[in-house]
Amino acid sequence: MPTNLALDDRLVAEAKRLGHHKSKRAAVNEALAEYVARRRQRGVMDLFGRVEWDPEYDYKAERRRR
Repeated sequence: MPTNLALDDRLVAEAKRLGHHKSKRAAVNEALAEYVARRRQRGVMDLFGRVEWDPEYDYKAERRRR
């Protein structure tokens, strides 16, 4: 999708250098993917303390049942 963005050249250059990217596109695409992944993780972390935990649950037994 063609898009025109006013990006901070210093940030893009640093992202390219740190990620060893050859193009701005590769650096920006990876940055966006990482941003999305972190936001999804944050959503999972919001569940801590809200999900009931069964101390008797044996996940190893569940693996053997398969």
